[in-house]
Parts: sequence; C-alpha cells; structure tokens
Amino acid sequence: MAKAPWGIRFIRMFSRDQWYRTFTLIFTFLLYTSFHMSRKPISIVKAELHRNCSGVHEMMFTDNEHPLKGGPWRKGENDTWCDWVPFNRKDFKQLLGALDYSFLGTYAIGMYFSGVIGERLPLRCYLAVGMLASGFFTALFGLGYFWNIHSLGFYIFVQLANGLVQTTGWPSVVACIGNWFGKGKRGLIMGVWNSHTSVGNILGSLVAGVWVTKAWGWSFVVPGIIIAVMGIFCWLFLIEDPRDVDCTPPQHQEYLYDRRSNGDYFSVQNEEPDRECLIPSGSVVHVPTQDQAYGSVATEGFESHVPTDFQVSGEACPAKAIRFLDALRIPGVIEFSLCLFFAKLVSYTFLFWLPMYISSQARLGSKDSGNMSTLFDVGGLIGGILAGILSDYFGGRATICGAMLILAAPMLYVYNSFGYTSTPTLISLLILCGILVNGPYALITTAVSADLGTHKSLKGNSKALSTVTAIIDGTGSVGAALGPLLAGLISPMGWDCVFYMLMAADGCACLFLSRLIYNELKGWCCAGVAGSKDL
Repeated sequence: MAKAPWGIRFIRMFSRDQWYRTFTLIFTFLLYTSFHMSRKPISIVKAELHRNCSGVHEMMFTDNEHPLKGGPWRKGENDTWCDWVPFNRKDFKQLLGALDYSFLGTYAIGMYFSGVIGERLPLRCYLAVGMLASGFFTALFGLGYFWNIHSLGFYIFVQLANGLVQTTGWPSVVACIGNWFGKGKRGLIMGVWNSHTSVGNILGSLVAGVWVTKAWGWSFVVPGIIIAVMGIFCWLFLIEDPRDVDCTPPQHQEYLYDRRSNGDYFSVQNEEPDRECLIPSGSVVHVPTQDQAYGSVATEGFESHVPTDFQVSGEACPAKAIRFLDALRIPGVIEFSLCLFFAKLVSYTFLFWLPMYISSQARLGSKDSGNMSTLFDVGGLIGGILAGILSDYFGGRATICGAMLILAAPMLYVYNSFGYTSTPTLISLLILCGILVNGPYALITTAVSADLGTHKSLKGNSKALSTVTAIIDGTGSVGAALGPLLAGLISPMGWDCVFYMLMAADGCACLFLSRLIYNELKGWCCAGVAGSKDL
C-alpha cells in the first residue's frame, strides 16, 4: 500500500482539537482586524478635511469633475479654501478632537455594559450584529462626502453611534479566545493574536490612503463594507466554545462531581458552592488533559476511579454570569484597569493624531504622512509579541508592563526632539515608540484580561471572562477617549505640550502597577532564596 501524500501526513500530525483551535485563533484575528481597519480612516482623512491649499493651483471644474466637493472649485480668501466645511474654521483641531471624543466616549461607556450583555447572549450573534452595524455607520460617515453633507451634527452623530456598536467586538473575541485556550504560553499566543490591532491599523491606513486625496468618502465606505462582510462570516463560522463542536475545553474549566445514591444522576458542581446541576449518568464527559488527576467516587458500594477534571457535553450545566461588583473584587482588576486608562490614552492619541503630527512636522501630504504613521503600528506589532514572550518567560505581567512604560516616557521625548533630523532616525524612533507604547497596552488587554477572567478565585467559571475584559478595556477606553480630546485642546499651544502630557500619562500608568510589581519582585526574590538554600 502506498504512503499517504505529504500534505495528508501533515494534516494528520495535528489533532481535531488543534485544528479547531488554530481556526478559531486565525478567524477571530481577522474579525478584530476589520474593527481596527474601520477606525483608522478618520486619522488619515483629518489632514484632508482641513487642508493647506496654498500650493494648489486655482482651477475651475464642473460639478461632475470636481475631485473634492462635487461643485465649482474656486480659490477662497485663505490658504484652506479647498477644505471641507464645517472643518474650515480656525478651531478645526477642537472640532476634529470632538469627532474622536464622540466615538471614544460612547465606546468607553458602552464597554462597561457590553461585557455584561455579551455574557447573557450568544457571542456569535452578538458579535455578528455589532459588526454589521459598525459597517453601516463607518460607511455612512463616508457617504457624507458623496451626499455633500456639511453638518457637524451629522458627523458627530455617526461617530457616537459607531463607537457604541463597536463595543460588541473586544469582549466577544477575548471571551471566545479565553474559552479555547488555557494559561499555558498565553502571553505568547495572545501577543501574536493581538497583532490584529497593528495589522488593522496598517491596512486601514493603506486603504484610506488610496482615496484620501481623490474622494475621501471611499476611505470610509470600503472599510465599512469589509467589516460588514466579515460580520456575515462571523455569523456563519464562529465557534464560541469548544464544547459546541465536542472539543475538550482548556485546563482552567474545572469541574467536580459525585454520585447520587439512586444511581441515576451525577451531581455536577462547577466549583460554585451555590450551584449544582443534575446530569444523567449516561452523559458523555470529556477529559481536557491527558495528564489528568483521578479521584475516588462511591458508586453502588465500591470505589470507581474517575477523572476529577472534566466537562459534560452540551448545555446541561451552563456557567453562571458573574456580577459586576464581584468582577471588581478579583485581585489585580482595578490596578490593571487604571494602568490601561493611561496606557491607552497614549496609544489612542498616536492612533488618531500621529498622521497629522507627521504632516505638520515633516511637511508631508495626507497620503505620505498616513503611510509613514504605519511604522508606529509595525512597532506595536513587535511590542505586543515581545511583551507576551517576556511575560511568559519571567512570569510577571505587571513587571514587564512597568519596565516598558518606564522606557516609553524618555523615548517619546527623544522622538519629539530629534525624530525629524533625518529619515532613518524618524523610522527608527517611530518603531521604537510603537514597541514601548503599544506593548503594555497589548499585554493588558489580552493575556492579563484572560488571566484575570479565569482567576482561581472564580473556581472555573469562564463566564466571568467577558465582564472582566469589559471592565479593564472599558476603563482603558475612557483614557482612549480623553487622550485625543486633550491633544486637540493642547496642540494649539504646541506639540511639545502634547508630548509632555503623554509622558506624564506613561508615568501614571506605571505608578498604578507599583504594588503588583513589588509583589512579583518579592516573589522572585523569595523563590531565589529558597532555591539557593536547596543547593
């Protein structure tokens, strides 16, 4: 008999569970990539909404020929005569900041409710509907260009609505990944997976840059269509829990059971003393790990050795959703939430204002400055993976975050002071800033959130993952809303003031982790002393 082809032998190397886990990891990566792709265009289009037209020749176009406004193109009385009303005013930075705050403000508020709602609804349906709505409002902003809408209220309303519906994304995908993956190498896995943030920002910049100087409406319409299509695929293919396809759950889902005297039911307890589920004795059980522990259970007068770590198939014993206040009591949730408030403030200020800052400092056009800003996201991609690897190796998430935050503050000063002396210097510093700014942000929103959402104090209740993620990222999103708004208010005083604000925010982020860092360092020292005594 002939040997199987190499491709088939490669497929057989991996178990059914491994294939499903890989599919879920890649699929959720693509889903959230589309979310960030739809958020990025506003930062690229800002420079076009209020454009310096001093270098543009005075021309006349018919209504059909006009590339910007769909009407006669006549030179005005100032250097911004070809910009887009209502952003032609002197306070345009405050107006553009209001657009950012409209999106991020409702995103931050909605995030606190989104996790609670997501625990009580099917994640697949909840996420798919949110993606379709996000696609609609993203495209609607761009349609304002084609419909020749110049009302500030219209654009603010669209941003408010879009920020609200996009809160469905993060708690859902993190909860889904947490359901599929245990704690082993979680920092590395989620560091790689969280690169969807940077990949989405890069793709969003490139897609928006194609049309930004021609017809900026397409910079929103195309990403809107993409996220809506991905929402349809989410509805068709997302598997939110391994038990839905008879796969084994990760190690953090632990169950205990004993035998009822009547011999008809197992009494299954999901590590929650106030909950007990009756499971027919003929139910199928799955052992999550090969190296399971075994315990003794009394069955009709004799001892039967059965796995103590198992999961009953189906919906026989659903986990109970955790209360908001109970989630806050999980050790580390408050500290990491406040740290993320300041870390995300810095990251989102770069996300929404970096292209415009580069345009003003390097004298580049909207497209070129947008493309240059992707280097910061390249650094963020590297930083997220690096932070995950280091936190797995050293076993201290807070310490790794603190070290990167300490280094980020002086690096921001160096970038602002010397970043534009030469092109190689600009490229190098943008990547370094991306590594140090986005590394802690990526680690907290993924591996840390998943760790806390499956904390041992929860006793196996994976339902807490969505709520914990929403609390941490919701608090961070308040900072994300505040950062771009402050940048819009402070930037008229000079970009130096903006960078001082960002450096202070990094310092505050590190300060809130000080207790956790101290405990981790103390644990390492105690472990080192114990190891030396053993020698």
